[in-house]
Amino acid sequence: MPDITQAISRYLVPACTMFLVTVGTLEVANAQETYTLRFNHVLGPTEPFHDGFLKWAERVEERTDGNLKMEVFHSAQLGVEEDIIEQIRQGANIGQNTDAARLGNYVPEIAVVNGPYFIESMQDVTKLNDTATMQEWREVLAQDYGLQVVCFNWVQGKRHFFTNEEIHSPADLEGIRVRTPPAPIWQESVRALGAAPVAMDFGDVYTGLQSRAIDGAELVYPNITAGGLGEVLDYAIETGHITLVNFEVVSSRWFNGLPEEYQDILVEECRAAGQDASSKMEEAANEAKAELESEGMTVITEIDRQAFREAGQKAYEALDLVETKEQLMQEIGK
Repeated sequence: MPDITQAISRYLVPACTMFLVTVGTLEVANAQETYTLRFNHVLGPTEPFHDGFLKWAERVEERTDGNLKMEVFHSAQLGVEEDIIEQIRQGANIGQNTDAARLGNYVPEIAVVNGPYFIESMQDVTKLNDTATMQEWREVLAQDYGLQVVCFNWVQGKRHFFTNEEIHSPADLEGIRVRTPPAPIWQESVRALGAAPVAMDFGDVYTGLQSRAIDGAELVYPNITAGGLGEVLDYAIETGHITLVNFEVVSSRWFNGLPEEYQDILVEECRAAGQDASSKMEEAANEAKAELESEGMTVITEIDRQAFREAGQKAYEALDLVETKEQLMQEIGK
């Protein structure tokens, strides 16, 4: 009669082996997959938005137990904005801080958000987010162009003209070459307000002013101090002609590949960080303005504001956005 121990071993060992293999397979299957988002922006490391992006990344990593990481790159370290957006469209795990002007290259009507004297406050931005028109545009960007808008409540504040000439009205800007980003609404806005637009990347503004390729720029105050542009500019003209609303975009393909819980966390923390960063921008603008004045920059507040507002309307006419503007004004109750 065979040894009973040998008989048991003959059947028990294979069974135990199968059990261990099965458990190991289940552990691998149940292991949390990790994701990485490389987030690019053109602003310098001392600007309030950079700190806001870092806080967004920190909160996302905390809430996902480190399974969704955001690596933040300032000063266009990953590349210029337009190139990054094209990489995003192809599905790359990259994010970009951008604006309605550049998104208008895909959905032309959305560029209206970047028009002269369009958005005036954070309340307007919040209302705009809830409009049927904006929801439709976001859907088109995601479905047709692969650009998922995570949120767009990052408001940099009011943009002004910064020049080496004293300006009080649109007529005074005639012949003044002003840097703009390379998008139609930017160029038409600057042209409507009286200046000659020159498309140029933000990182080239300092050398552009030094070489006299441009005579000025239109930016927010913290851009001027962060870029050291007070060294090559004499006047700040407080036109407040554009309240710049930033959109945070990622690849639709990459976003849809995240667990639904992670999608929600990415959106929620984007909105929270954007709200906080936007509230700090006004304070940062005041501090930057005071610093520039102490260094000798002349701030001009006595301008023909009504003339600038009326001139700005020509940008909407040039791009056939008058009806779009009126529709959105109606939707946000203005």
